[in-house]
Amino acid sequence: MGDGSGLSWIGRVLVLLQLVTGILGWGKDGHYAVCKIAEGYLTEDALAAVKELLPDSAEGDLAAVCSWPDEVRFHYRWSSALHYIDTPDFKCNYQYCRDCHDSAGHKDRCVTGAIFNYTKQLTSAYQNSNSEFKYNLTEALMFLAHFIGDVHQPLHVGFTGDLGGNTITVRWYRRKTNLHHVWDDMIIDSALKTFYGSDLANMIRAIQNNMTEGWSNQLPLWEYCQNNCTVCPDPYASESISLACKFAYKNATPGSTLGGDCVKDLCVAGAIQNFTSQLLHYREGRNYRSQMYAVESINLGCKWGYKGVNEGPTLADDYFNSRMPIVMKRIAQGGVRLAMFLNQISGDSEEVIASAT
Repeated sequence: MGDGSGLSWIGRVLVLLQLVTGILGWGKDGHYAVCKIAEGYLTEDALAAVKELLPDSAEGDLAAVCSWPDEVRFHYRWSSALHYIDTPDFKCNYQYCRDCHDSAGHKDRCVTGAIFNYTKQLTSAYQNSNSEFKYNLTEALMFLAHFIGDVHQPLHVGFTGDLGGNTITVRWYRRKTNLHHVWDDMIIDSALKTFYGSDLANMIRAIQNNMTEGWSNQLPLWEYCQNNCTVCPDPYASESISLACKFAYKNATPGSTLGGDCVKDLCVAGAIQNFTSQLLHYREGRNYRSQMYAVESINLGCKWGYKGVNEGPTLADDYFNSRMPIVMKRIAQGGVRLAMFLNQISGDSEEVIASAT
């Protein structure tokens, strides 16, 4: 790690993080939740390896540094393109060779390419103690943890024409914002205020409860990686663009009003109603993998993000209530998959589920 000056600089940035209000990516709360969930699924060896790499300011908590890559964009300008993937408008699919490049056309510069890169750095270092990558493993860990979260946010695998919803101006309840920010922060913020008494720990416990009950039979599928690869973010990106098209873009055209004033009174059906009841309960009482995750994200984006988003309509609480479970599930999937990657990087190939605490 050299003379430690790099870690000292990282520590100063992490202090500044607390003062920044315009958090990017999932948003600070979303990234914190992804990493906190992942911590509960790490093996002993993986947890020890993670703690060894964390800066002192993190005090052994991976979740504390998961928003760091958003905060250093002004300093690491080269990293901006690594947070997302722009896909062709309205195609609602993702292909690595076609889509993983920056605005200048440089290949492999996208969120899935970044996941491959930082996984390779960490894996190479663990396989060779004299690895040339040793000096920047702390940053590699923090970038990897963050980008696993990003690839699960549907509009981080959105359309090129609107920059993943950033140019679609909407109103979230009474606040003027853009569609991307709704999915980064505002759905989570509204859920925290409505169901969890603005307590992030309560929200995380509710998600964890759903992972051991409602989603328990899905967890093996979440951590599946074709050919037993260490990392496979492409399918995750495909999930996200599908959700973006079906849920994020739907009914969210420029000028739309997303959200109403009666969230608590709205009756929702089926899985949404079941998920909401669990939230209220808590208030009361390998390389192929990253491509798979990218495919998930583009599919989710088309299915839930863009779909039905037209000029002028006013959307009420149905947008919040129908999209909130999607956001919570993506956070859960990101946590499980991050833990799986870190467990395998540290040399432990056990199932993530078996390691849950």
